[in-house]
Amino acid sequence: MHTTTVGIIGGGPAGLLLARLLHNAGIDSVVLELRDRAYVEQRQRAGILEQATVDALRAAGAGARMDAEGIPHDGIELRFGRRAHRIDFPSLTGGRSVMVYAQTEVVKDLVALQLAEGDRLLFGAEVTSVEGADSDTPVVRFVHEGREQTLSCDYVVGCDGFHGVTRDSVPESLRTTYERTYPYSWLGVLAEAPPVYDELVYAHSERGFALASMRSATVSRLYLQVPNGTDPADWSSERIWDELDARFALDGDPGWKLERGRVTSKAVLPMRSHVTEPMRYGRVLLAGDAAHIVPPTGAKGLNLAVADVVVLARALARWRETGGTELLDAYSDTCLRRVWRAEHFSYAMTTMLHTGPAQSPFETKLQLSQLERIATSPHAAAELAENYTGLPLPR
Repeated sequence: MHTTTVGIIGGGPAGLLLARLLHNAGIDSVVLELRDRAYVEQRQRAGILEQATVDALRAAGAGARMDAEGIPHDGIELRFGRRAHRIDFPSLTGGRSVMVYAQTEVVKDLVALQLAEGDRLLFGAEVTSVEGADSDTPVVRFVHEGREQTLSCDYVVGCDGFHGVTRDSVPESLRTTYERTYPYSWLGVLAEAPPVYDELVYAHSERGFALASMRSATVSRLYLQVPNGTDPADWSSERIWDELDARFALDGDPGWKLERGRVTSKAVLPMRSHVTEPMRYGRVLLAGDAAHIVPPTGAKGLNLAVADVVVLARALARWRETGGTELLDAYSDTCLRRVWRAEHFSYAMTTMLHTGPAQSPFETKLQLSQLERIATSPHAAAELAENYTGLPLPR
């Protein structure tokens, strides 16, 4: 049997950052990741980092490459009614902004630090069960390199995502689930093409939502609203580019077209909202997607995971230093306040910008009215900007 202070299930950004924060606090941990290193480092996810996430990565010692290669953004552009309006973040938030830096790169940075300086990180470790959540030493059972093994811990943290085993190891009678499934998905595309604009563009159109983001000066990340169940193979490169042109079109520039390039990957992403309460069961705690999912419109998924583990690392450090559990006892309530704020913002952005399959003209007028309000009211724009750049982490 292996032993450690904190067993971390899941080697994505939440689990890896938690391990790094615990290492910096002198607390040992073991990270168990189901997939191999190559898969983990290539897993495409969000690329927008809130100010608090940027600050947390820097404080953890994982910000050097992000600062060198990330792309700071001071705003976004909203397109609706074939017009464009920019939201300036610093002027509306007291100076806050966001950073475009892909989750794949965050993970690469954290993996390299963990392997060079941190405690054990086991790839290809399949967790089969978590036992003894209500005991002083919960146990994680897993298979690694063909052998069944056990890990005895003081605390277990599930950072293993929406489909992980940690949440399901807790009896349903002890947890409550809140969820919503949306009647559309995103077709996500990576393309060897320069960005549409030097900031993100969110477009509302009668044809459906579109988003233009970027990975670098030569690689674009693009999204199209599509019906649930869409097969990416049905979308040729020409069809993708034609639809993007139509949804980003502006009356003031009728000849405007995106600069096209080779589409290197495409996948359909479902849209859902999901929260599990509480986020702690005895000595088993949930963080990131294991506890909550948001639709990607608000760019909150990765940032919520970072906020969770920052709060949790502080709580574990307090416990190690003083024996006190007051911060651990407050962990779930502390995180859920931020989670529900992000759920609301993500829901509002999603329903404001997407066209439902049975949407009425009345509903479309309501969307356009809200977008117009944001474009003309500093107070409405500030509400969007403050939520988008991220609320301060709890102290």
